[in-house]
Amino acid sequence: MESRPEWLSPCGLYCGVCAIRIAHQDNNTKLKEKLALLYKGGTPGKGALPNAAELTAGDIHCGGCLSNDLFLHCRQCDIRNCAIRKGYSGCHECEDFPCRFIEEFPMTVGKKVILRAVPYRKAHGTETWVRDEEARYVCPNCGNPVFRGAMRCNRCRTDLNLD
Repeated sequence: MESRPEWLSPCGLYCGVCAIRIAHQDNNTKLKEKLALLYKGGTPGKGALPNAAELTAGDIHCGGCLSNDLFLHCRQCDIRNCAIRKGYSGCHECEDFPCRFIEEFPMTVGKKVILRAVPYRKAHGTETWVRDEEARYVCPNCGNPVFRGAMRCNRCRTDLNLD
């Protein structure tokens, strides 16, 4: 996988394995429709992102958390905005981690990944964090790259629990 500086999200949710960014990059309409439904709260038990009630597949686009093409949630993300305001490249540099912005993060899987990834990035550095996030999100059965939060490999249909 190719890594880019704009994918180095401050919160620890590495954009290189983000479903929103990948769906946009691949122009995958079916995935965009599923993500819009998920993030606006249309999938039972999954919750919703703030201000996402009217989200459509056309809103599923992002070039990475530090790019100029941001997904709705990334534009309004308190974690991202806090890190930028403090002049940090990420939460791994902040003595207040985990803070209330982490505790209040609206997506359960995302919060779980943040709590795992930020200390890992702090302990091992950004280059290792990126390499290991990319290596984590690969189907153990067939080797197909998958996105963070994937429940099943889209190639071999193996059930996944990589987060």
